[in-house]
Amino acid sequence: MTDEHIIEAIGRSRIVVRDGKVVEVSEAVITDCPLAKRFACPVEEFTPEAVKKNIENRIEAFGMCTPERSLTSDDDFVGFGASELTRTGLASGIIDAAVLACDGAGTVVVTDPAMAQGIGGRMSGLVSTSPIRSVIERIEAGGGIVPDPVHASMDPLAGVAAAHKAGYSHLLVTVAGADAAEVVRKADPDAVIMAVHVTGTSHDDAVRIAAVADISTGCASLHIREVCGKKALMQAGTSVPIFILTKRGKELLLARLAVIPNQILVSHTTLPVIGEKTPGPLV
Repeated sequence: MTDEHIIEAIGRSRIVVRDGKVVEVSEAVITDCPLAKRFACPVEEFTPEAVKKNIENRIEAFGMCTPERSLTSDDDFVGFGASELTRTGLASGIIDAAVLACDGAGTVVVTDPAMAQGIGGRMSGLVSTSPIRSVIERIEAGGGIVPDPVHASMDPLAGVAAAHKAGYSHLLVTVAGADAAEVVRKADPDAVIMAVHVTGTSHDDAVRIAAVADISTGCASLHIREVCGKKALMQAGTSVPIFILTKRGKELLLARLAVIPNQILVSHTTLPVIGEKTPGPLV
């Protein structure tokens, strides 16, 4: 089996990593993102060369898409990121398992807060991946579940089924797209659904996500900001915002606010609030 991993990241560039090497990088669909400037290997200009350098840094620093992949972390990469909210949910007991995507394993179920952070905080926009035995074995040794260790398929519905079979009933599930959000909601009406990787979402799909998700990242999506932003009960961040759409999502964000050490401003206002620095252009 070919060792190949396809990622959409850093302005939704399409990146192919094969046998631990970056072999393909497409042009990004946006030209600027304030979050990318804060990466460990910052990306100031979204050129294929800069994107390749960032991904190569990730491979070297924590083994992304290789057998040396680091799977745990206690560090906050951003204040209100998807992985930070997931880790807080597990640590606080609001959720008892999280269904995530992991390079080298596909869809996984994790219960360890540090593993949720180590996997999710270091990976975004995973389109497809190949199984890496050492990664799968270490996830399982850490109490996680890999529903498809043979193909490392990306299938959040299979992750939900595996979590239920293992006895977990309070799930957080990350989904990329309206189709996955609706399927997961039908399979588990009580799951906390978090929409991620939403850059390029159409208006109709933003409406569908807003109808079933509890939380949506804003990424560089114009329509998520317009639709989910207006519906949101709470918003975290202004440059690359997180929109909280339900009371269950609100509980998770409040738990996160309770544990971060930063100073916080809380204020009534009409949402969405868009910061001076945002990804551009919004698509």
